[in-house]
Amino acid sequence: MKRWLNKAEVVLGNHSDRLNAINIFPVADGDTGTNLYLTMRAAAAALGGPADSVETGNDVGAVLARAGQAAMERARGNSGTLIAVFLSAAAEPLAGKPRLNAPLLAAALHRAQIRAWSALSEPVSGTMLSVLEAAAHAAQAVDANQEGDQSNHALGLALDAAVEAAFQAVVRTEDELAPLHEAHVVDAGGVGMLLVLDCLRSAVLGEELQDELLDGLHGYKLQDPHIHQHMPADDGVEVMCTIDLSPLDAAVLRQRLDEMGDSVIMSQVGGAARAEDDDDSPMDVSYRWRIHVHVPDPGPAVELIRSLGEPADIAVSQLAVPRDAAGGHDD
Repeated sequence: MKRWLNKAEVVLGNHSDRLNAINIFPVADGDTGTNLYLTMRAAAAALGGPADSVETGNDVGAVLARAGQAAMERARGNSGTLIAVFLSAAAEPLAGKPRLNAPLLAAALHRAQIRAWSALSEPVSGTMLSVLEAAAHAAQAVDANQEGDQSNHALGLALDAAVEAAFQAVVRTEDELAPLHEAHVVDAGGVGMLLVLDCLRSAVLGEELQDELLDGLHGYKLQDPHIHQHMPADDGVEVMCTIDLSPLDAAVLRQRLDEMGDSVIMSQVGGAARAEDDDDSPMDVSYRWRIHVHVPDPGPAVELIRSLGEPADIAVSQLAVPRDAAGGHDD
C-alpha cells in the first residue's frame, strides 16, 4: 500500500501539467492534475512515520484507511475528492487483511466504484467514475473466472485486466461527453484514475509502469497545447469544507446545495459515528463529511453550511483560470 501511494504521488506529479492541459469537464479550470497530485500527496504523507507502522500493523486495510482519511481531509477539487473517496472506500473490504489478493481487489474496486458514484448528486458517465467502474467489473470477471483463487498469479491477472479495462474506458470518454468530443481530448480525471491503477499494478507486481498506455490518448502529447486558450472563463467559485452532520442534516445540505449550484460531492470521512449524548437514537449520531460544490456566489452556500454545524477548513477558490498570452495557466 505504501509503495503504491508513494509511486502514485510521483507519477501524478510528473503528469500534472498534461492532465491540467486537457481538463475541461465539469469546468475548464485546468487544475485536475494539480488537484489529484496534491490529494495523493496528502495520502502518501499520512503513512510517513514509524509510529504509523506500529498503529496500522500488518493490515493493508488500516494502512489504506489512514491514507484515505488524510486524502479526504485535504482533498482538492472534484477529481481530488473522488480519488479520496476511492481510497477510503477501497480500504473497507481490506480491513484486517495482511495482503492483497484477487478476491479482495475485486471487492475493493467494487466498493470504491459504488461509493464514488453515490458521492455525487449528479454522476456523469465518461469521467473517472466510468474508468473506475470498468476496472471494477474487469477485476470481478477475472476473480469469478479464477473461482476465488488467492494466489499471486490470479492477483496479477486481475490487476492486468483492471488496468486494460481502465485504459479502454479512458479512450471511450472522448465520445461519451460532448465537450470532450468537441475538444478532441479524453477525460483528464479518467487518465488520472488510469495512472493510479497502473501504479497499483506496478507496486504489487514489481513491474514498470506501462507508459505506452498514454501514447494514443488524444491531447496527451507534450507538444499539444493547453486547450483552455480559446475557451471562455468559467464563472463562480468552488467551495469545500469538512463538517460533522447528522444523517438528516446531511440530506438537507445535499438537497439545498443541489438547488444552489452543481458538482455537489458529499462523502463521509472515516466510518465511525459519534454519539452526541447517551441516547442511542439514530438522530443523535453525527458523521464527518467532506463537502464540495460549485456555486455562483460563496456567501449563501457558506451560510447554509454554518447553519447546520461548525465547518472546518473552508476553502473558496475561483473556477476561472488566469490565462497568459501564450494560452497557459497558473496552478
